[in-house]
Amino acid sequence: MRSAQSKIIDRASAIEIVARLKREGKRVVLANGCFDTLHVGHTRYLAGARHEGDVLIVAINSDDSVKCLKGLGRPILDQHARAQLVAALRDVDYVVIFPETDVASLLEELRPNVHAKGTDYTMETVPERATSERMGIRIAIVGDPKDHSTRGLFESIRKGPHG
Repeated sequence: MRSAQSKIIDRASAIEIVARLKREGKRVVLANGCFDTLHVGHTRYLAGARHEGDVLIVAINSDDSVKCLKGLGRPILDQHARAQLVAALRDVDYVVIFPETDVASLLEELRPNVHAKGTDYTMETVPERATSERMGIRIAIVGDPKDHSTRGLFESIRKGPHG
């Protein structure tokens, strides 16, 4: 079994690896997110994404893009810690950190077979839908219902055990 650290790759390596895997006939899945403190919803999303293909690559938003998406005080964990946590999961084959707020350009560069999104999206609301469709990348909505979030976890901690 590979170490979590060995699963974290740069963008150029990700492009080469995906091209090689596809030449070998492997179905490559790209999942993405901020993963600002790992919770059960994240693990279920990534397990669902893994079932869509042979190899799962997870793109993690950089610290600057999380700040853009989530606001002040985020991320809680820096991009390297978030990448290490996600890479430690058995279902994850590779992790790449990306600076954009969505993965449209990464989809164009990597050209995975499947683009996995969580159940907080529908086929109509996937931000990269047009890019995926144009490139012939299948979109899969995976994971359990979105009834937990990092924001919700922080609110529970702030309220304490008795609300």
